[in-house]
Amino acid sequence: MGNNRILLAVFAACLTASCVPSRMFDEMKTSKLQCDEENAKLKADMLAANTRISELDSRNNELDQQNKYLRNDTTSMGEGTRRLTKLYNELSESYDKLSKNNEKMLASGQSENRKLISQLNETQEELQRKEDALAARERELNATSAQLKLREARVAELQQILDSKDSAVKALKETVTKALLGFQGQGLTVEQKNGKVYVSLEERLLFASGSTVVDPKGEEALKELGNVLAKNTDINVLIEGHTDNVPIKGGAIKDNWDLSVLRATSVVRILEKNKGVAPVRLTPAGRGEFVPIDKANSADARKKNRRIEVILTPKLDELFQVLESN
Repeated sequence: MGNNRILLAVFAACLTASCVPSRMFDEMKTSKLQCDEENAKLKADMLAANTRISELDSRNNELDQQNKYLRNDTTSMGEGTRRLTKLYNELSESYDKLSKNNEKMLASGQSENRKLISQLNETQEELQRKEDALAARERELNATSAQLKLREARVAELQQILDSKDSAVKALKETVTKALLGFQGQGLTVEQKNGKVYVSLEERLLFASGSTVVDPKGEEALKELGNVLAKNTDINVLIEGHTDNVPIKGGAIKDNWDLSVLRATSVVRILEKNKGVAPVRLTPAGRGEFVPIDKANSADARKKNRRIEVILTPKLDELFQVLESN
């Protein structure tokens, strides 16, 4: 800018003195133009520089403001960092304590765990023993249950046989009662007990006092009984002779034993006259005075005790076979 002023002054002086040649004038004119262009350029550069300076000032202010904020933030962050550091230290200290406690607990826990594992193993072994015992017991129960079912089936079979025998005995009693109906009230009774039919004939129906020979009336009753037995071949017959307690005096009969047996045998001989009654079914027995009906020592009691009992028993072969199979 100072150079331009100098050139202008020189140019003005030359014009005034009129001593500057034309060629020099042109040169000066050209220099002026160059100076003007340079001046314009310099002004533009100056303007751009001023604008840049303004921008830089503005940016500098912004940076100052940001720096202020950053200083404030740095202070806050420092305080936060200090708080975090303090908290971290506290946490580290707590962690160390917890770690030590945990190590103690682990050491104690390992010992306790070993005890628990040992107890658990013992419990499992005991449980296994009990399970094995239970399984064995179940096998035994299953076997027992099977045996019980088999026995129940056999018991049911036995019960069926017994029921059948009871029905047969009942029917036999009715048949015998009907066949001997005409002799009832004459010293003859028919009873059913213990699964058997008892035909009781008093002495007055069969024998004279002290005799072993059956009277005709008694023989008629025994023939009727024989007809029933001939039609019921599955019946065993036991003939028991009973006396009173009066001793036998003299004669061929020695005592009441002898008398009871001989009377039973006399009844057997009449029953076996019926061809339908096999002798193998007949059994005579003497009971003497030892199974009295009435134990009173009176004439009426002795009369009751002098008797023949024909005991009819269904054959139990089928029942025995079932029992033997058990």
